[in-house]
Amino acid sequence: MKYSEAKQGRTFVIRLEDGDIIHEKLEEFARVHSINAAAVIAVGGADEGSKLVVGPEQGRSKPITPMEHILRDVREIAGVGTIFPDKDHNPVLHMHIACGREDSTVTGCVRRGVKVWHLLELILFELLYSSASRMFDEQIGFELLEP
Repeated sequence: MKYSEAKQGRTFVIRLEDGDIIHEKLEEFARVHSINAAAVIAVGGADEGSKLVVGPEQGRSKPITPMEHILRDVREIAGVGTIFPDKDHNPVLHMHIACGREDSTVTGCVRRGVKVWHLLELILFELLYSSASRMFDEQIGFELLEP
């Protein structure tokens, strides 16, 4: 286990609009509002055609090859995530969402492009005095959180 400590800063109530791409809008919001680190919760809708990363092709392979799932219909979503800076100090969202419709649910990461259906409600909790960042790991093949 690795960890660091942070303090809670500002809290933002955010509504994304129809057609917005979740990670693009939240990373832009973080840049504009000088948010270095944050925790995020979300509830709303994802539009058909949205792309999710739904796991690795092989459980323990290195580097990891992600699997992609494209939503074929509109889904209700609930999600949680974090924002931490990369090596260039850019805010990077890592968020997983559960996307449900009737008795079917798919869960995955929004990084490939999840499009908002009508609206998405978010609460963003800014984290202050955080030394955490996302650093690229050559063996794994993507950025990992370094607390």
